[in-house]
Amino acid sequence: MALCAALAACTSTLPPQPSTGVAYAGPAALNLRDDLGPKSKIVATARHADRLEVLEIRRRFVKVRTAAGVEGWTDVNQLLSERQMSDLRLLAASAAKLPSEGTAKVYEPLNIHAEPYRQSPSFFQIPEGGTAEVIGHRESPRSLPPAPHKPVVHRARAKRSKTKASSAPAPLRPLPAPPTPNWTELSHELAPPPPSPTSDSPATLPPPEDDWYLVRMPNGDTGWGLARMLPMAVPDEVAQYAEGHRVTSYQPVGDVLDREKGEAKHNWLWTTASPGLRPYDFDSFRVFVWSPKRHHYETAYIERNVKGYYPVETESLPGQDEKAFSVVLEDKDGKLYKRTFAFNGYHIRMVSKAPYQPPPPLPEVHASGGFEPEPAHTHPASNSFTAELRDWWKHLRGK
Repeated sequence: MALCAALAACTSTLPPQPSTGVAYAGPAALNLRDDLGPKSKIVATARHADRLEVLEIRRRFVKVRTAAGVEGWTDVNQLLSERQMSDLRLLAASAAKLPSEGTAKVYEPLNIHAEPYRQSPSFFQIPEGGTAEVIGHRESPRSLPPAPHKPVVHRARAKRSKTKASSAPAPLRPLPAPPTPNWTELSHELAPPPPSPTSDSPATLPPPEDDWYLVRMPNGDTGWGLARMLPMAVPDEVAQYAEGHRVTSYQPVGDVLDREKGEAKHNWLWTTASPGLRPYDFDSFRVFVWSPKRHHYETAYIERNVKGYYPVETESLPGQDEKAFSVVLEDKDGKLYKRTFAFNGYHIRMVSKAPYQPPPPLPEVHASGGFEPEPAHTHPASNSFTAELRDWWKHLRGK
């Protein structure tokens, strides 16, 4: 009885499960569950960037412990490593210097990811009706490539023969002679050769890809969202001229006073992309001006079938009242040039064309290579004695 009482007292002071690594909550709100099932009970909710101790990993599920000591399970794709957290901070700092290509508005809640992949952790969400600034664009495969692994090679061990080395193997019986083939019959039974793979066969088709926008929130948070879920918030008076193309940037270039309506209207520069995926950011740009006589927008300048890249910017010309804008286009020689246009009413003219050197690429949020282990902790001697006593009692009971 005394031993049972001692064991009962020791059980209440058992040391916690040791940590094997450190991770951080990815989403804005991360639910931790008491079991692996998606419908199991929620035991705690962690916030984005909360530090969590990794206790156990089972396939794609991870058992973690919060700072309050609550333990629960979550999906590994919802966790960020120490390196990913550092990469996100570098990405936000670099993206803060990029010009805005326009404001996008979402019509339903949209998850923003750390990387331009659907399996990447989503660390914040734009609410329904929310807006964000578009500052970058990329096309990426819909899923991350599988991690390479080395094939397991099983080698059979040679068994030692129980016979003596001097004993010779039994002679093999000669094989019968093969029958003479009837070439006439065989020529009619030959199957046609397999068709050669065509450009439409599944083996040669490229993997499906998605268009992504790099967006920046008012508080500085930066991440990747699906472009098709981030339509540009272009005024309806201009958006009606999109002709089924996606607006990829828009900038105001001066104002026009409509005296009859008693209001000022913006002139607009926009870029668009035709349906489909492409490595560049737009294939057409256009300037709309407001006509005070007709009270609607008209096209003052347009170029189609171009290969254009961000940034699209408005500029001011030194010593002139004209407005100006610049676009980066790929020329026939395959090089990039920054073309600057002066803008005054309906008159638009190119004033300069200079080679363009792209800025350094933005920091990448690298895929997690695992969670860093916790530093070793030294437990008190009483805990070690308690663990030994518990193990001895289990051994005594045959468990």
